[in-house]
Amino acid sequence: MSSIVTPTLEQLLDTAVVVSVPLNVRFRGVTHREALLFRGPEGWGEFCPFLEYEPLEAARWLACAIESAWQPYPPAVRERIPVNATVPAVGPDRVPEVLARSRGEVREVKIKVAEPGQSLEEDLARIAAVRRAAPGAVVKMDANGGWGHEAALDALRAFAEFSPAYVEQPVPTIAGLARLREAVEREGLGVPIAADESVRKESDPLRVAAEGAADLIVVKAAPLGGPHHALSIIRESGLPAVVSSALETSVGMSAGLALAAALPALDHGCGLGTASLLAGDLVAEPLIPEDGFLSAGRVDPDPGRLEEWAVGGSRRDAWLERLRACHAELDGTPTNA
Repeated sequence: MSSIVTPTLEQLLDTAVVVSVPLNVRFRGVTHREALLFRGPEGWGEFCPFLEYEPLEAARWLACAIESAWQPYPPAVRERIPVNATVPAVGPDRVPEVLARSRGEVREVKIKVAEPGQSLEEDLARIAAVRRAAPGAVVKMDANGGWGHEAALDALRAFAEFSPAYVEQPVPTIAGLARLREAVEREGLGVPIAADESVRKESDPLRVAAEGAADLIVVKAAPLGGPHHALSIIRESGLPAVVSSALETSVGMSAGLALAAALPALDHGCGLGTASLLAGDLVAEPLIPEDGFLSAGRVDPDPGRLEEWAVGGSRRDAWLERLRACHAELDGTPTNA
């Protein structure tokens, strides 16, 4: 999964710290973001696959963390990265509070939709609230594959009045995206479709381009194995790309910023402003956009904050076991060896 030599498990364990950082809002069903960090010759890496991911999938996240700690980032072509604000699946009354965590002008907003248990009417109320709170901002919606074909088509018809830059992963599969994109073009809705999960969770992410399933792709450094591997997928796809976060701390976010800084072209604001969703962070100055931009560069944790959010006991043990299992996937060693 990675072109660099995988460090030994002992090298990773030597500096491993497990943290649990509280969130301002519930996200993906959790109220704390857990991660394991370690230090290498180039800096710190953050290993933070979501808890439901099995070792085969989570090993890509470890490859990214190792790249961050052991390898220089790709050469940058820009220093400042345009970044969108992110609005989770909150009620419309909480939208101003969420957007207020951004500093200065909010230029673009990604709005979570298709949340389990919520209706299209609730999604539209949230989008309308964003329009009121940030009337000049570009909007885009992220469904995380939460709809079937008909529900997605109904939603895109309703979203068209807001002229979204794109709607991200409205249905779960590549074939479903291709079918939906055909329907959108047939009806002339003018709503671009972006692929996210279909790029990072399918066995062949390049099928998105081959099957005409999306107008652009949303890439995340961690689940694609690091900035270098993500760049190769983008180049091979031939599609425009935008970079999004996986709700890392500001330390882990630096890998996503490195990827965005290295893209040959960047036409949309990136989803790298999610540090505002954290009630704590591992750095003194969290990566919160100023007037819709972040600066690229490595980020090291503040020792005091690393200690503040460190956890032990069963949570630490669970993450060390995940590290062992994923390291075995990277080097091909059986986990019981």
